[in-house]
Amino acid sequence: MRARGVDRVVVATDDERIAQAARGCGARAAMTGEARTGTDRVAEAARMLDPRPEVVVNLQGDEPLIEPEAIEALLGAMADGAVEMATLARPLAEGELLRPHVVKVVCSASGDALYFSRAPIPHRRAGGASLLARAHVGVYAFREPFLQTFAALEPGPLELEESLEQLRALERGHRIRVVETGYGGFGVDTPEDLERARAILMAREKGEGSW
Repeated sequence: MRARGVDRVVVATDDERIAQAARGCGARAAMTGEARTGTDRVAEAARMLDPRPEVVVNLQGDEPLIEPEAIEALLGAMADGAVEMATLARPLAEGELLRPHVVKVVCSASGDALYFSRAPIPHRRAGGASLLARAHVGVYAFREPFLQTFAALEPGPLELEESLEQLRALERGHRIRVVETGYGGFGVDTPEDLERARAILMAREKGEGSW
């Protein structure tokens, strides 16, 4: 809600408890049905909006520490009318290359994603850590028509193998623009991540800074 350039904030959920919490924070809640993925749920919520948005930012609940500036950088990529879909990446921290919960991305010279993987990519033949991989930040921006196209596609073999829904687009030949961000947060994927995020949020409330 603090990010510049965002006209409407809608929380898509199938749980009334989440909807109530969203409304209590000043956001609109869209009650959806069962969904295969978070992006499928966001596509359903977008269809409920009137007027339909031109661009949809898909921010999942497992990124509770996201900064407004990161969302603004993502929206900046959509100023290029040729971009159908965009996402964020940051430098890998020490030890993250080998962690399967940290998704890695490598890009073309034009800044579009070549591949996302839970594995350490690319393999560096000379030894040592990769100098090219970035850590993927699981926040997306879509042109609304492409969001509906994406959600209608069946998962492909790469998506199923890696359990990464963004590969659904790459497998079909669609481009994903990757925007570098200084956002140093992390996705909440494990119980340890959850405890770390809670500690950070509590420290923020007390005015003791962030991570």
